Amino acid sequence: MAALPIVVVTGPTGVGKTRVAVELARRCGAELIGADSVQVYRGFDIGSSKPRTDELQGVLHHLIDIREPEDVLDAASYAQLADQAIAAVHARGKLAIVVGGTGLWLRALLQGLVDAPAVDARLRAEIEQQWGRQGAAVMHARLAAVDAWSAQRIHPNDKLRVVRALEVYSQTGRPLGAARSAHALGSPRYRALTFVLDLPSVHHQERVRTRTQAMLQQGLRAEVAGLLAKHGGAVRPLQAVGYKQMAAHLTQGVSEQETEAAIVHATLVYARRQRTWWRSDAGVYARVAPDALLNAQNLVAIEALRDVAS
Repeated sequence: MAALPIVVVTGPTGVGKTRVAVELARRCGAELIGADSVQVYRGFDIGSSKPRTDELQGVLHHLIDIREPEDVLDAASYAQLADQAIAAVHARGKLAIVVGGTGLWLRALLQGLVDAPAVDARLRAEIEQQWGRQGAAVMHARLAAVDAWSAQRIHPNDKLRVVRALEVYSQTGRPLGAARSAHALGSPRYRALTFVLDLPSVHHQERVRTRTQAMLQQGLRAEVAGLLAKHGGAVRPLQAVGYKQMAAHLTQGVSEQETEAAIVHATLVYARRQRTWWRSDAGVYARVAPDALLNAQNLVAIEALRDVAS
């Protein structure tokens, strides 16, 4: 896979990745490969900002609407599907642009996954109970004491990843961060030009507020009500940002005003985690504002990669 050139467009949620990636694909005659862990599910449209047909302007966008919510797609399976899609795009003589903000999926695609032990359900439940008793700060400090590499890259409130790192250390006696650090030095699976898009904090916060209001106006409430009626509340995608808060509005009586505020807050928290994920990645080609992706210098580099692809 390392011989195949691709462009990766990633960054925090709400900065406008898809819009810019579509314009880039139009200019380059490229095709898009999704890397969003919610957009893959059918019916999860408004809350995931899934691009509409008119927004794509004729650009092909692969790996959206490919799973039912009960059919969970993990990082390893995503990488296999993305490999197939990229190979098909390359066979058509076009450049593949991977766009999305799911960091683990992109890591699986670009580097492969670290060989780690399977989940120990009993141990995980025990660590989660400790989290509930001791709180995020104490558990993150505990992680820092045994796995500084992971602690530096995982937000203190990221319960899932803190618990997983502590679980692996308890299972193996070896820091998960040590394995990931060594793995990151391995050969990349693709010849990737990776752009991390972002905005100044004040501008990003305003965009998130505006986007949340637009989702509510477009019918997020009705979308989630339909998903709950069809699938129940246990499917994993309903825990995603926006869907979880709207489900609480519908099932627990949380007010509309509180729900909107909760979605904005959760979106900004998730964006901070995404920034942490990409902050120290040595494989990033450029960190730019969304529209700066289309500047002359970046386009020259992308055009050179497209020539290799064709």
